[in-house]
Order: sequence, then C-alpha cells, then structure tokens
Amino acid sequence: MTDVLILGGTGWLSGLVAQRWIGHGAAVTCVARGGRPAPDGADLVVADRDDPEAFAAVAQREWDEVVDISSRAAHVASAVAALSPRARHWTYVSTLSVYADHASVGADESAPLLAPAEPGDEYDYGREKVAAEAFVRSALPDRSAIVRPGLIVGPGDPTDRFGYWVGRFALAGDGPVLVPAALGLMTQFIDVEDVADFVFAAGRDARAGVANAVGDPMPFAQYWPFAAERAGYAGAAWGADDEWLTARDVAHWMGPRSLPLWLPADMTGFATHANAAYRAAGGSFRPLADTLDRTLADERRRGLERERKAGLTRVDELALLAELSAA
Repeated sequence: MTDVLILGGTGWLSGLVAQRWIGHGAAVTCVARGGRPAPDGADLVVADRDDPEAFAAVAQREWDEVVDISSRAAHVASAVAALSPRARHWTYVSTLSVYADHASVGADESAPLLAPAEPGDEYDYGREKVAAEAFVRSALPDRSAIVRPGLIVGPGDPTDRFGYWVGRFALAGDGPVLVPAALGLMTQFIDVEDVADFVFAAGRDARAGVANAVGDPMPFAQYWPFAAERAGYAGAAWGADDEWLTARDVAHWMGPRSLPLWLPADMTGFATHANAAYRAAGGSFRPLADTLDRTLADERRRGLERERKAGLTRVDELALLAELSAA
C-alpha cells in the first residue's frame, strides 16, 4: 500500500489532495494543528509546526509521498530535515508570487525569483515560498515536484475573491454593478479541483521539476460578462477607471473594500504567466462555465449578502455607483 503524508490535509486544497490519495487506495496521514477534521479515511496527527518535536510521531516511518503547502520557510525547513531521508518523493505547493517581475508578459518557470526570506525578516509571502522551494530542492533535487499555482478558485475558496463577481451579479439581479474599466486588464486563475488533480498526479508519478499551475490568460472584459451570464444577470454594469477607483479608496485584487481580480496598471505580467510546463505534464482545465456554476452554487449556499473577506459591500457599491452616475 502507498503511504502518503500530507502536512496539512484539513484545509481547502490539501483536503482535496488527501481525498485524491484516499480514492487511489493509499494510506493517508495528515499532520495539522487540529480544529478541523481530516478527510474521511485519513489519520490525523495533531501537531504545531512551531514545536521542534512536531514530526516526532511520523519521522520514523517510510513515506512514498510527502505533500507540503506551508508558506512558512522555517516550517518547510524543519519538515525537510525531519522527513526527507525517509521520503521517496516530495511535492511542494508554492505560488506564482515567487517571481520578482510582474510586468513581463508570458513569463515561464525560468523567470527570476524574489530574494529568499531570511530568518528574522518581516513576513513576506512570496519570499517565504522562495526560501521554502530552495529547502525542498536542495534536499530532494531529483525527488521533488514544485507546483506554482496562480489564483486558485472554486467552491470553498476561503479568500472570497473569484466568487465575488458571479455572486455579485446574482445578488444585483437587474440592478447596476461596478466593474473596473481598465483597458487591457487580464485575469488568470485555475480551478482548485485541477490543482488537486495535478498535485496528486505529481506524487503518483514521482515527477521532478517545476510547473506553473495556472489557466490561460483572459481579458477581464471577457471574464466578467461571462460571469454575469452564468449568474443570469439582467442589469447594466458601470465601468470606472483606475484613477477614479483609487481616489475613493477601492483596493486592488483582494481584501475589504476591493474589486477582486483588479490589478494595478503596472502589473501587466501578473495574470499572463506561461502554463506550457503544466500542460506538458498532463495538467487539465475544467470549463470556465463549470467553475462559475459550482462557485455560484457555493456563493448562494454561503449567502450572497454575507460579510466577505474580499470585495465591496452592496451598500458601498451602490454609493459609489450613485457618485459615478452623478459625475
């Protein structure tokens, strides 16, 4: 039987990866802080990765596959030190945020990376992931796969970014919706199910190397009308330019009082990364209509008017629209 260790396994993506392995007949063990259950069929070892003995219960076993998603370089370093001698293969889930250049269009896996985080540095997500990748590749140069997803989307997204648009169009009905009018704005994402499939296959096939796990770039002006169509939207969208939005404290990309997926004008390459390596390694893409439909069903289940981690409240949006229409 295949023995799989997932460092995590109780969260969004890592839980789906665990389910893939369980469905494949593997014996799966999840190491997590607790508070959330492991998927049915997996064992859970409760541990705090800040504890030097976090891996004591699993470090003496042989593992066919280890999967890690941590964004703390120190956590990855300690895991590699404790577990790599007994791991046949390691898959590390990184991020496109490791790249130093967000202006060059079509960059692939050879693009320059940020400087790796050093102990004592202020936390920086991208730099932590760079350092974590280096620990994995140094210890397991021919036995590790580095997967760099872009924006991961679909039902259950804890960031509330992608679901904002299809959910907002559904909530608005035939009322107005505020959209960024930035010419040339691109967007790029990947369904969480596709990432889970790819991470699972990387371990199953013991692949080595690095791949950007991300969909094809799409103009935002093409994306939002399609999201509106899937939501059955019957209203009129109002476009506002970057200067107008930023002057009114509307944030880019994510977080409260933001327009999710909207990028600063100088980040021309952020949503245009190459995915040829992902495709060549068998990576797949679900149809956008399927992703939007499943996301909308999840948005309705969670509540279209709930407090969100990303996006405008409907009250704030309507106030901005009233100001825009009066201009």
